[in-house]
Amino acid sequence: MSERLLVNSGSETLLKELTNSLETCEKFYFGVAFVNFSGVQLLLDALQKAIESGKQGQVMTSTYLNFTDPVALRRLREFSELDVKVFVTGEQRGFHTKTYIFEYPDVYKIIIGLSNVTHSALKSNVEWNVEVVSKKDMPFTDRVLKEYGLLWEESTPLTEAFIADYERQYEAVRRVSSTQHILKQSGAYVTPNRMQRRAMDNLERLRRLGETKSLVVAATGTGKTFMAAFDVQRVKPKRLLFLVHREDILTKAKETFEFLLHNEPVTFGLLTGTRKEIGADYLFANIRSMANIYQQFSPDEFDYIVYDEAHHAAADQYQEVMTHFTPTFALGMTATPERSDQLSVFELFDHNVAIEVRLHEALEDNLVAPFHYFGITDADGIDLSNLTSKDQKEIARRLQIHARVEHIMHYMNFYGYQGTKRKALGFCVTVEHARYMANEFTARDVPSLALSGDDKPEAREHAIARLEDPDDPLECLFSVDIFNEGVDIPSVNLVLLLRPTESPIVFIQQLGRGLRKHPEKEFLTVLDFIGNYSRAYLVALALNGQRYYDKESLKVAVATDFAHIPGPVHIQMDEISKEQILKQLDQESFFSMAHLKEAYIEFKKVRHGKPPYRLMDYHTYDGAPDPVSFIQKAGSYLHFLHRVEREPFLANLLAEDLWEKAYKVLSSMLPLKRPHEVAILAGLLEQPSMTIEEAILAVEHWIEEVQSESVIHAMNTLAQMYADDGEKSRQPALVQWREDRLVRSDVMEQFITFPTYVTCMEDILEYGLHRFEKEFGAVSDQVPFLHTGTQYQMRDAALLSNFEKSHSSFRGSGLLANGKDYFLFVDLNKDADIDDRLNYQDAFEDQDTFLWESPNNMRQSSERGQNLIHHKNRGYRLHLFVRKYRVMESQTQPFIYMGKVSVESATGDRPVAFRMKMEQPVPPLLYRELTEIV
Repeated sequence: MSERLLVNSGSETLLKELTNSLETCEKFYFGVAFVNFSGVQLLLDALQKAIESGKQGQVMTSTYLNFTDPVALRRLREFSELDVKVFVTGEQRGFHTKTYIFEYPDVYKIIIGLSNVTHSALKSNVEWNVEVVSKKDMPFTDRVLKEYGLLWEESTPLTEAFIADYERQYEAVRRVSSTQHILKQSGAYVTPNRMQRRAMDNLERLRRLGETKSLVVAATGTGKTFMAAFDVQRVKPKRLLFLVHREDILTKAKETFEFLLHNEPVTFGLLTGTRKEIGADYLFANIRSMANIYQQFSPDEFDYIVYDEAHHAAADQYQEVMTHFTPTFALGMTATPERSDQLSVFELFDHNVAIEVRLHEALEDNLVAPFHYFGITDADGIDLSNLTSKDQKEIARRLQIHARVEHIMHYMNFYGYQGTKRKALGFCVTVEHARYMANEFTARDVPSLALSGDDKPEAREHAIARLEDPDDPLECLFSVDIFNEGVDIPSVNLVLLLRPTESPIVFIQQLGRGLRKHPEKEFLTVLDFIGNYSRAYLVALALNGQRYYDKESLKVAVATDFAHIPGPVHIQMDEISKEQILKQLDQESFFSMAHLKEAYIEFKKVRHGKPPYRLMDYHTYDGAPDPVSFIQKAGSYLHFLHRVEREPFLANLLAEDLWEKAYKVLSSMLPLKRPHEVAILAGLLEQPSMTIEEAILAVEHWIEEVQSESVIHAMNTLAQMYADDGEKSRQPALVQWREDRLVRSDVMEQFITFPTYVTCMEDILEYGLHRFEKEFGAVSDQVPFLHTGTQYQMRDAALLSNFEKSHSSFRGSGLLANGKDYFLFVDLNKDADIDDRLNYQDAFEDQDTFLWESPNNMRQSSERGQNLIHHKNRGYRLHLFVRKYRVMESQTQPFIYMGKVSVESATGDRPVAFRMKMEQPVPPLLYRELTEIV
């Protein structure tokens, strides 16, 4: 007999264990208290394959607490070869069993624990289950099977009549529960969620630093209005102005504030075309009405102003109002921080971002509905392999066949949806394709409409209202791109991706249309029909949710069904799609100019053909390509732009030799490893000199508990104190020390006189700081300034540990030191061309242990050897950095910082073999990425 504890952790989940067992067993027997459709849907493919292969199966569930979902029962009953029964509970006897039994030729695998068949229990909840593998005819096995058999005999066979009767009982209980929930709701009992708390803490920190403006970036439906109301509740301004672009938002915002602040001694009023309640303490106004009368108010009339939909704030009407008022604090909120041609929303709010919440953060914080994504191989006979994104009409023509419609309908019915009515959005290639799909669906009794940019707004709004109406027969809206962004249809429960993925941005926008939370929707179903299109691998980029990726991490993500994505999200691709995408990932060269240029062109398309001249243009889109890869390819972003766009003004801009060198130096700092240097440089664009105290204040905007020695080291770094002679000759100094302050150099003073140069420098600094804040948040300062899981080059360790000699000397050996810090740099797969490293036996023994061999010349008795062996007693810290390969795609790869390690044992000499304990276990997916070949 063997036992194993099963928990939901990374790629190891109960769902994975159940699906694997269904594939390998001979028979299976489930006995669980609750089943709901969110869990059943995840098991559909495994159950279907098991039944098709002739396996016998039983599923027993119960009516206990009326938690079992009638939809789940009905879906299980559709498997005619599956034997399903329901244990009917009473007042005196409940049913709380959770057991999964798998029969093999000689053994039983029995899983007993806490998990029901729900998506949270199978994938994300903290739940323990014990797996016991026991030979047949063992006492434990016999007892389990006997008890299961007794319960099975007591249970009622599942019939349509039983489901109909239970459904009436289930709906009655739900109506009572819903009424009780509404009666219990009160503003006094509503508390901020994690995102709102983080935002409020950062707003408070910024106010302590003397800032008067800040921006919150978060997707629609993530609770920005509640967050603003919570912050107002904390600040308690005498007068508040809440300004919006669209009047339909205004009443909802006012109701939210009234609900949360109902005990506050303030009045609430509206300023619209029909209501002029301007005497209210808290005034909610649309911009058009306020623009007509803002001069009636004194500039300091409002203590706190909220600019909702702040991406509109660059418009003339907004600018007039913003310029007039001087509140104590102004908060901007937006879901889409795309800049206008004149100003960026980041500039308008002094680059102070309280929080940015994009799709995957929203999923992790449970701010949006989770989704179940199914990647399905497209219908037989459809060949898109010789087409590109330019061939839209031909792609649409090849997709408009009856066999594909039947294929889509089959899987749409197989996977189903959650809710009483199907409310689907289908994304098509062209308008003709959308019309074709709407007609074909309608002909097959799924009432549908096609919408395009040619339809009037009133027609679109009417169609959306019909889709949301539970009594209207309309079930599906097909479109090309009008639903990609800016449209809010909360009750959508099914998304059909019927076109090849061309852009991760568009994919995320389309996915996002169904993620708004809604009382009738526990999760969103997404069906993506993946053809043999040459760039099908873009689906992996879109789902991965990490802008900064490499080929290995993407392959592991695909192989593990994207197990790193947080929450009860489910991503599943059939084997054909998975193999196709893995093959394309192997063949694609992510660092080739062809790949980078194609990524740039697709991003430009999303921007309606507008070239992204600024790095910050990439920061405003969830799913945008990583512009640092463009910089690494061409030396700077402007050099890359010039190679792609061939615009004369770019050539002229780069023609000045000194400026070009300085711009390349700034570009090479991206992505920032610490914000100190760039925060100081950004300040020196605004003022000619900076004291140490002023520099500390500048850095405090980006990190907490700033250490003065690190700020001084950053100022010395900028003044080239740690550059070697070659670097000084190649890189113009932008700043220099003058007595006790850092001042602009003559070179920088010259650049300052050219507005275009200043704009380009500001863009690099702004992008670097905002990207750092997005990745790390307002972290505390520390020495060395290292973060587990982050990528670094060897030289970065010199900068981040405040090394006070030439930083270029920090290279070569796999063991480097600065003061009490030792840095171990390890290649896990050795380069056969580097002879002296062939014999190193460096590897992870497990997620907690690393085996490392020292440089060949080290003895245990040496000073370094003793420092490493006795590092705890001598006060030394050992930092481990690893990389899977030294070179990929002809590019030297960075190391990943794994955290601190401690020596458990040391054996041998020249080299010394160390066994080291990780301070933090390696996360399961990263461990797999580093140790396995996919």
